[in-house]
Amino acid sequence: MSTTGEKQSWTVLELLRWTTAHFETKGIDTARLDAELLLAHALETDRLRLYVEHDKPVLEHERSRYRELVKRRGSDRVPVSQLLGSREFWSLPFKVTSDVLTPRPETETLVEAALARLAEPGRPWRILDIGTGSGAIALSLSRERPQAAVTATDISSAALQIARENADQLQVGERLRFLEGSLFEPIAGEQFDLIVSNPPYLAGACRQSLPPELAHEPDVALFGGPDGYEVLRPLAAGVFGHLAPGGHVLVEIDPGQVNQLAEWFAEAGLVDVETLRDLAGRPRGVAARKS
Repeated sequence: MSTTGEKQSWTVLELLRWTTAHFETKGIDTARLDAELLLAHALETDRLRLYVEHDKPVLEHERSRYRELVKRRGSDRVPVSQLLGSREFWSLPFKVTSDVLTPRPETETLVEAALARLAEPGRPWRILDIGTGSGAIALSLSRERPQAAVTATDISSAALQIARENADQLQVGERLRFLEGSLFEPIAGEQFDLIVSNPPYLAGACRQSLPPELAHEPDVALFGGPDGYEVLRPLAAGVFGHLAPGGHVLVEIDPGQVNQLAEWFAEAGLVDVETLRDLAGRPRGVAARKS
């Protein structure tokens, strides 16, 4: 699909095949899916329509728009979510920019575990989401537990703005409180029935081995200091005092950090410490309870 010697006419299917092969040479694992999402976006349609109209010629102005998306994805390795401006999470659409992490499917494990612990939908649960980013966890919980009072915090004012926009788009803005600050600073003296967090936990030392897409996401939401524990240490130390009796804490981390965080929770006086696993059975986080 290069400009040099480019064909005069390309069909939808030809473009998909060319782009898939191009992305595969770049080492992109989701080559076909990315090609479909970007072409559907360029054509202002949906993925199903691509196959219904697979033999339809793509107009030059549409190819130009698509070509730019393909370049940014293949050469610059910009995440698809940022190119599209949105990502689905918990079957809900979330606005995504370079100011927030792209919501990952595996983080839905945290939402599922939280809902299991908030078994009575009609109760006015008090929920705290630390490091809310796009608001994916907080807003998903608010949609599922409409009577809950949800507080979402983040150290980034830009991220909080995106979270607010997502809350308004999902029509739950009036149910949430957004506070700027680190860890427990914005909610000093308060207690919650549930504290949930997907904090920065990557070790700065492993930066060079990470997928290139992560270079387009905010460092403050990714890296937890040189060893990855810079945020997890004070989180584990301070969570007990902010849990109501019987309250739960759920934290998403790297599989290699599970044992350490579980140990810290136990040392802090929490009980029923357990590993959270995703649908593939991989360790995805740690849960604990205040007795």
